[in-house]
Amino acid sequence: MAPHPVAIARLARSWSQGRLAEVAGIPRTTVSAIESRRLAPSVNAALAVAKALELSVEHLFSPGPTASQWAIEPGSDHIRYRSARVGERLLAYPVESLAVAPAPHDGVWKRGETGELPTSPYAGETLVLACCDPAVGLLAHALGREAGVRLLVLERGGLAALDLLRRGLVHLAGLHFSTTNHPDRNQEIAKRELGPGHHLIRVASWEEGLARPISERRSGTATLSKRNITWALREPGSAARDCLDQFLGAKMAPAGRVVGGHSAVAGSVRSGWADAGVCVRLSAEEAGLAFQPLRTEALDFCLAEDSLGDPRIKALLRVLQSRDHRRLLKELPGYDASETGEVFAA
Repeated sequence: MAPHPVAIARLARSWSQGRLAEVAGIPRTTVSAIESRRLAPSVNAALAVAKALELSVEHLFSPGPTASQWAIEPGSDHIRYRSARVGERLLAYPVESLAVAPAPHDGVWKRGETGELPTSPYAGETLVLACCDPAVGLLAHALGREAGVRLLVLERGGLAALDLLRRGLVHLAGLHFSTTNHPDRNQEIAKRELGPGHHLIRVASWEEGLARPISERRSGTATLSKRNITWALREPGSAARDCLDQFLGAKMAPAGRVVGGHSAVAGSVRSGWADAGVCVRLSAEEAGLAFQPLRTEALDFCLAEDSLGDPRIKALLRVLQSRDHRRLLKELPGYDASETGEVFAA
């Protein structure tokens, strides 16, 4: 059974059941019974809990609608899907990759079937993130373990992720355009694409660069911008493609095929159908490739300012700011967690 919204909001504040009971002025056994769904609270108890958690009664206790609509149109006639509440809407997302988002699916949809698309009880406890961080599974695991929040990840490059956020289809969009030489670029792009009213959460800094077969470890990078090679390309609008275009210069258009995500770039080079590609150091090293850093980037999650009070976002921030998660990130190749968890306006 999905965690009760009261439990999600309580954990987002790092409160025990006893602490919530004390602030709300009700017995701890009442809090326990509400969270386990053994008790439908009285009006007074519901108001007291909502006031203590600084949330509306509707957010904590409303059953809400029971059917979802597609956030992303299904690409086949037989689709596994997951549900999430984003804003006031219940949305369904076709399962795209178990590797990126290993959570079980909520249901199966078949084209031609009549009736509504049922919503999972997990919808209110699910965060939807569009990003291409290959280490995002660590965050998903910690959120589920520590706060009962399910993280649904859509693997998208920067501008594609921002477009989903602009259309209200995700809670968070990942960006890593900011570099040492241009540290405010994530803010500038977010403001350009979305307008005012958004914030950024610093997730990490990492190294992005060239991934090549280990046999070319001692080769220089200058020849890559001069000879004809096959590239594993990221889509236009992604930071990895921006990095490659910057490396090659405006006069040279790379030849190759577009793949999705840093791990896909590294896998393409490892399999031999691409000579090189741009990805983060983590993906290159996991694939056993040679890596030449080109720039250090800041990875941020962009979100609407008014969603900072969402218990799921509060739980996310608590995990990002935790000592354990920052330690894990620091131990990854090319990652820096010195600013992880900081929040600033776009």
